[in-house]
Amino acid sequence: MRQSIAKTNLPQHLYSGKVRDTYMLDEENLIMVSTDRISAFDVVMNQPIPGKGVILNSMSSFWLEKTKNIIPNHFVINLGDAFNKESFDFSVFENHIDEGIKKRSMIVKKAKRIDIECIVRGYLAGSAWTDYQKNKTINEKYFKENFSAAEKFSSPIFTPSTKAESGHDVPLSEKDGKNLIGEEMYNFLEKKSIEIYNFAHDFSLEKGIILVDTKFEFGTINDEIILIDELLTPDSSRYWDYNQHEIGTFPPAFDKQFLREWLLNTNWNMTYPPPEIPDNIINVTKDRYLESYERLTNKNLII
Repeated sequence: MRQSIAKTNLPQHLYSGKVRDTYMLDEENLIMVSTDRISAFDVVMNQPIPGKGVILNSMSSFWLEKTKNIIPNHFVINLGDAFNKESFDFSVFENHIDEGIKKRSMIVKKAKRIDIECIVRGYLAGSAWTDYQKNKTINEKYFKENFSAAEKFSSPIFTPSTKAESGHDVPLSEKDGKNLIGEEMYNFLEKKSIEIYNFAHDFSLEKGIILVDTKFEFGTINDEIILIDELLTPDSSRYWDYNQHEIGTFPPAFDKQFLREWLLNTNWNMTYPPPEIPDNIINVTKDRYLESYERLTNKNLII
């Protein structure tokens, strides 16, 4: 079994989410660690996915580099590379950072988060498909077309949501989104989100992978809007194999779909504590994450 890191305990802890732990490096920079934790239905599982954090960190740094000409982002350097270059003072972290942490971590600029999830959908799937089936609306916007499951939109749609500290995010109508962050900010984030999605979709398609939908987070540094958090990972995005895509059915995704489907077939009540995950479900989930990274980047990853 490969090394797993489900929890980290570095000095100067700032925040822990479902997957990432964030620490203060200095006045301008943070260390963001992608652990091997995995969540489903807003509950963190007791068992990690070995190497998942390495994949997430590597995938994010790959896409952050690819998209930096579309909009600046918070990425500074991967933690392992920073140690090799001796660019930062890590004295407070002495004896706390090993090779496993280095492979799962990046240094990022400290930014003020804009409290909205910027979701872009190129195909009808997930919660959008559920909403559409009820009354042909997505985020309160009516669609006249008779769409089928997994069908591609004529152009990507922007379906933002609230950024909840816990529990479920709530979809936002265009009106509510503009009221939340202002019309100018809303329009800018919509434009940039769709621009990033289109670039990543076309790039992925060349690798035989469909970027179905994804979510972005933005922040500000000195009033400049930048891209923050993870980017285009299997945790934040839905990817399909191009050769498995057929309108009317949903192909297996390169994410935690196998875990979610297994959980739905148990008698779990979707609250803590979660059930113990079988090894085969853990392994299939890990393999799907890894396959998406290696196909998109043409790189082998040692996790």
